Amino acid sequence: MLKILNASPGFGGPLSEQETKDFLTTGKLNIHLGTVDEKGHANIHPAWYYYDQEKNNIYVETGKQSKKTTNLKENEIIYFCIDDPNPPYKGVRGKATVKIYDDVDFNVSIAEKIHIRYLETLEDPISKELMDAIRKGQSVVLEISPNYYSTWDYSKQ
Repeated sequence: MLKILNASPGFGGPLSEQETKDFLTTGKLNIHLGTVDEKGHANIHPAWYYYDQEKNNIYVETGKQSKKTTNLKENEIIYFCIDDPNPPYKGVRGKATVKIYDDVDFNVSIAEKIHIRYLETLEDPISKELMDAIRKGQSVVLEISPNYYSTWDYSKQ
């Protein structure tokens, strides 16, 4: 069972567990990841993602040397936000821990799911270039395990 908080008490309402899962698995919205760098400064990173309903984990593929990877090696806590910018506004945000995977076979399988979701094919030139880098071991996959979801849906007035 997901832990779901009401992000906007008194305005709209929270998403149900099923609405939260549906929101995370449909559409092509970016996830915005919040990490903290070595100076204690906040960093925001937009990314494509894949949500695994059975495991309740969010997966993001990124470069081994990316700022988010560097930051997460020092502090595995991450904040995230996925929101629809079109009225009526709705979204999901939360706090999570992250595990970093560098296993190429695992990373390829996750990246393929992400590319199919956003590009609808692995034949897109962007996908081919990114998948080549993943197969060469230049990427990692972030497994984001949410502690909670803070949700809102302004259509629930």
